[in-house]
Amino acid sequence: MKRYSATPSKPVEITAASPGRMASLLNQLALGEGFLPSRLPGVTLMRSTIHIPRSPITYEPGIVIFAQGRKIGHLGNQRFVYDANHYLVLTVPLPFECETIGTPNCPALGLFVGLSPTLVTELIMQMEQPPRSDDQPRAIEVTALDEGLSGAAIRLLECLRSADDARILGPQLVREITYRVLRGKLGANLRALAAPQSHFGQINRVLNRIHADYAQPYDMKTLAREAGMSVSTFHAHFKAVTASPPLQYVKAIRLHKARLLMVNDGVNAAQAAVSVGYESASQFSREFKRHFGDSPAVAAERLRANLVTLA
Repeated sequence: MKRYSATPSKPVEITAASPGRMASLLNQLALGEGFLPSRLPGVTLMRSTIHIPRSPITYEPGIVIFAQGRKIGHLGNQRFVYDANHYLVLTVPLPFECETIGTPNCPALGLFVGLSPTLVTELIMQMEQPPRSDDQPRAIEVTALDEGLSGAAIRLLECLRSADDARILGPQLVREITYRVLRGKLGANLRALAAPQSHFGQINRVLNRIHADYAQPYDMKTLAREAGMSVSTFHAHFKAVTASPPLQYVKAIRLHKARLLMVNDGVNAAQAAVSVGYESASQFSREFKRHFGDSPAVAAERLRANLVTLA
């Protein structure tokens, strides 16, 4: 049996043929603007023919591989550039700010593969040399795209052209992509998903709870108890992972969910406010404008005009 080395493969050069093939496939499959569903659950296609200035966004945990164009993410004082030569790994549901670089002649084209903690755990149990690191796992990070991961992404895109291929071959290719990320430079970040009793794992559990029940009332004591930590310890570890205080994070998630409701479901600001847990529509409007820079109605209309569906 062929064994894979834990050493990352040679980074892809800018002139390599594989990004061109990946971009061609994405150009065929991503027929629209923004975040587009594929034939495979958990796999999303990304396309933008316009420049989208830096603005708040939220991603679920996943691997983002770009074939053309680029995105620039900002979290606190950190900056992340992911493009045809660098992929991004996000291991917790996280709101941050992002700029998208694309044009009609050279659209930004990318692939999002959702991360499954169950799959990560299963792969680690099968590996003779699981990824280890003394560094603190990071919630969001980029690194150079290697040939193995690029090839797996291309094969996944090829299979998405056929319903049967997507259903039969797709899950195995998602498995391969996850495995190759585990074997790569950011593997230790994924390993943290399989360690629920670590501080990172405890914070991740709370983040998933917030995303599932964002309309529920939360306070610091409740969240700290959910994580199994004291309030001060929880606050410190939460901010280390998300670059945000816990209650500020809850507010950001509610505002993002409200914006999705307005853009995707056509509800008005008052309905969105109630749906995400606000008792005061005026407070919701103030906080929405402070976070996104526009009133709820203006922000929703601008997104509809750009045909950008956020995920």
